Amino acid sequence: MTDSDRFSWTVLLPVKVLARAKSRLAVLAGDRRHELALALAADTVSAVLACPEVARVIVVTSDPVAGPRLAALGAHIIDEASGNPLELSGELPPEPADGSQRALNAALLRGASAAARRWPGTGLAALTADLPALRPAELAAALRAAGHEGQRASFVPDAAGVGTTLYAVPPGGKFRPMYGGTSRTRHAAAGAAELTLGNIAGLRQDVDTPDDLRAAVALGVGPRTAEVAAQLLADA
Repeated sequence: MTDSDRFSWTVLLPVKVLARAKSRLAVLAGDRRHELALALAADTVSAVLACPEVARVIVVTSDPVAGPRLAALGAHIIDEASGNPLELSGELPPEPADGSQRALNAALLRGASAAARRWPGTGLAALTADLPALRPAELAAALRAAGHEGQRASFVPDAAGVGTTLYAVPPGGKFRPMYGGTSRTRHAAAGAAELTLGNIAGLRQDVDTPDDLRAAVALGVGPRTAEVAAQLLADA
């Protein structure tokens, strides 16, 4: 029996209001930054939906453009400002001082609360929405590994080895995402298992800077990111 036979995974993706997203890409994208942010999110959602271990995708956002666009791909949309973020954990976990990162983790907790109510017994996986080189097979491998951790949380660090791209908790475990800054250290200190898997470069390559975008393009990105990135990088 596979882990997917025992329980399903719900993947949660937080998407900022596009006008405020990806500020470090402004030097490259300029006034097209919102377009690039949406392309990154759309390609990430498409890859996640194609993963055989994933039963559903929840996008937590209050952006009036991103919500409908990602819903059209098949994602469930939850308003970032709705719900009770404390419901699953009883308290918000320790976080960096940056307010945007506190909001990100609170948004993930809202999405997790909604998933637990609607699909009890689901595994919960938080994923950054800027993984345009993600392959469904990479995510499947990571979720299968996470499923072998019992009720213990596990995570995948980003390519820089500082942050986190995936944070996963099987049914019955405590969902306490600690994204932002040095989240790799915080997740490990909280007892989450770091998943050390080969051949998951796309899962680890998030995009925050122009160099990150170039690295993702070198791996091979989804069609929406490829179109926007080709124009931006050609002009750089």
